[in-house]
Amino acid sequence: MKPFQRIATLGRAFVNLLISLGGFARLFTAILARSSILWRRPRLTSQQVHFIGNHSLLIIGVSGLFVGFVLGLQGYYTLNRYGSEEALGLLVALSLTRELGPVVTALLFAGRAGTSLTAEIGLMKAGEQIAAMEVMAVDPIRRVLVPRFWGGVIAMPILAAFFSMVGVLGGWFVGVVLIGIDPGAFWSQMQGGVDVVDDVLNGVIKSLVFGVVVTLIALHQGWTSKPTPEGVSRATTRTVVNGALAVLGLDFLLTALMFAH
Repeated sequence: MKPFQRIATLGRAFVNLLISLGGFARLFTAILARSSILWRRPRLTSQQVHFIGNHSLLIIGVSGLFVGFVLGLQGYYTLNRYGSEEALGLLVALSLTRELGPVVTALLFAGRAGTSLTAEIGLMKAGEQIAAMEVMAVDPIRRVLVPRFWGGVIAMPILAAFFSMVGVLGGWFVGVVLIGIDPGAFWSQMQGGVDVVDDVLNGVIKSLVFGVVVTLIALHQGWTSKPTPEGVSRATTRTVVNGALAVLGLDFLLTALMFAH
């Protein structure tokens, strides 16, 4: 019976996965269908951009600075073997705009803003605030989820750009101020080698996709969490895990599509 039990277990896991994906898609469709509230009450979205983005600036800025420090050191040690220290600025800028900026920001976003969104919505369910809205004929998806979704989507590219900017400054500080690379060569190599479309725009597209996915995962986990303290805590944990896995998997797919030529 063991082989049949294993098959049954795999079947249940596959069915549960399909159910989760179906609920995820239904929630995404419902959010998009009710997004007209953005134009009627834009203040709801601006408040969420402030809550999600402004409160994440500190961890994003500090993380970007230290990532820039590490890139400056490791890049210099690597390029020094080939006598190409002047290309350090190009190395730092490409690493940040193409990969590290969007990816690391999305991971930090999932841990900081994503868990906050999940816990907030889960506690609203536990406190029966969602049910109270439905009793008062207020659509909770339109009033609660839509502003938070678009707030996360708008804030994510801004945070990624801030991360990359601070990281470049960190690489400049290590390479130019501490090591002594010529500042003109540092900036000119960066300016000549970074393409606005192929590098910067693709990084912005990545950050937009990550913002949609991570924010939607956070909202879905909070919306479907059990209205108990244990259920909310498990939902926040799933937000971090699922968000990180989704970001890393999507990063591979997007990189293969964008930079295959």
